[in-house]
Amino acid sequence: MFESISRSWAPVQASLNVLRADKELIIYPLVSMGAMIVVTLTFIIPLAATGLFRVFTEGDGLSIDAMIVLFLYYVVSYTVIFFCNSALVAGALLRLRGGDPTVSYGFQEASKRISSLLGYALIASTVGMILQAIRERSDTIGQIVVSLIGGAWNLVTFLVVPVLVAEDVSPLDAIRRSSELLKRTWGGQIVGSFSIGGVFGLAILGVIVLGGILVAVAASIAPALGILLFILLLIVVVGIGLLSSALSGIYTAALYRYATEGEVDFFDESLIQGAFKPKRA
Repeated sequence: MFESISRSWAPVQASLNVLRADKELIIYPLVSMGAMIVVTLTFIIPLAATGLFRVFTEGDGLSIDAMIVLFLYYVVSYTVIFFCNSALVAGALLRLRGGDPTVSYGFQEASKRISSLLGYALIASTVGMILQAIRERSDTIGQIVVSLIGGAWNLVTFLVVPVLVAEDVSPLDAIRRSSELLKRTWGGQIVGSFSIGGVFGLAILGVIVLGGILVAVAASIAPALGILLFILLLIVVVGIGLLSSALSGIYTAALYRYATEGEVDFFDESLIQGAFKPKRA
């Protein structure tokens, strides 16, 4: 068990070393979070007007208007996320290659690929809408199958963002290229293994549970103290989320560099080679 924990933490530590070398890389997830708040607030009224929220409260099906607005929300959201992730990956790749990236460098590189990023956002939104529609109309087994398909899609597209950043290709070619790099480097039958997001997801869950208990106890003693602790808890959770996003982007850049150049600066080669594991027969 301890060996497994150590292997899970080692890529986090290696990614942290890159982030320490270029602390400005944390700015990209921060910008992404701020932009997503603005996008979500912008779409709340149109989504409510189309009756989308009744789907969750009353179990109604999605209307055509709601599906259109939701699709547009997906496209805008994915474009923002992919743009900021691309800026982060561009900066991380430059650092991994011995350069010294600036914040403007990442955004400039992402801006050069804006049309491709928008195209990929359209593809990802379409896939997401289709899977969601199938999930809503499926029984338990069908939902499991959809989850497996979604997992396969996430794996195939794992390296799409660095491919779009580093190579002048279309979104469809980037998806094919990502799949090709994964198969060529880690084998044709692989499944996801390590996930920085998973590690930090558990950390956030632990913080929320422990922090929630502390907030409840503090609020019972003094409401003002409970509010203060709740604000601190929110700051900690947001901070962990930002750190997770930054480290995930750095790790993805390292995996892409290893797959294309065979270089593993800042990382132990065994960690990169073990990023994915063979699929069991």
